[in-house]
Amino acid sequence: MILSPSLLSANFGKLDEECQALEQAGVPWLHLDVIDGLFAPNITFGTPVIASLRKTSRLFFDVHLMIQNPSRYVEDFARAGADMLVVHAEAETHLQRCLARIRELGCLAGVALNPSTDCSFLRWIVHDVDMVLLMSVNPGFSGQKFLPVVEDKIREVRSLLDAHGGSTIPIQVDGGVCPENIGQLVRCGADVFVSGSAFFRFPPYDQRLAAFAAAADQGPLRAAAMTCSHWKPRQA
Repeated sequence: MILSPSLLSANFGKLDEECQALEQAGVPWLHLDVIDGLFAPNITFGTPVIASLRKTSRLFFDVHLMIQNPSRYVEDFARAGADMLVVHAEAETHLQRCLARIRELGCLAGVALNPSTDCSFLRWIVHDVDMVLLMSVNPGFSGQKFLPVVEDKIREVRSLLDAHGGSTIPIQVDGGVCPENIGQLVRCGADVFVSGSAFFRFPPYDQRLAAFAAAADQGPLRAAAMTCSHWKPRQA
């Protein structure tokens, strides 16, 4: 299980300190939600914030681009310090080209699907993606309730990936994830979990991480998907 806390729920008055606290707590990833106000009804932050945090943080930067036509900006975000760039299938006309470009830039490439987006297209890009992100809320704001229908979607995506040579591709779930449901999500086939308010509102972070991990152990973890060295945080 990998937990990727969403920066949107952190204290924006001391982001450097928040990142340091996450590292000290043993959290390996940081989820950075970039929203442009067009693809989703919110405006968050862009490359300057990511570049600033990159200077001092060794966390794995899991950058989720909730923006229209993300291919226009992937070079900027790669340059800012992203380790992985996740783009929405709904926002990019030439998805395979965009994913290939992300890899060319030295980042891992992920594709995200909104709750109502059918997943059948994944079979055509299974060799171009390093992770599939399934939104379990409609994108835009933190604190929303998990949509139970996504449990079946996790199972369907897991079966589809396994059937088309993508058995080691992890599935990330984003939205409404908490200790109360993470065990069930693991059983459905998910590997990586984004949590915002359900994580940051319950310090200290090391104890909250332990609570998520203990709850996730209720399900059979798929260790094979997350053993590659490229998923590890940056070294000092």
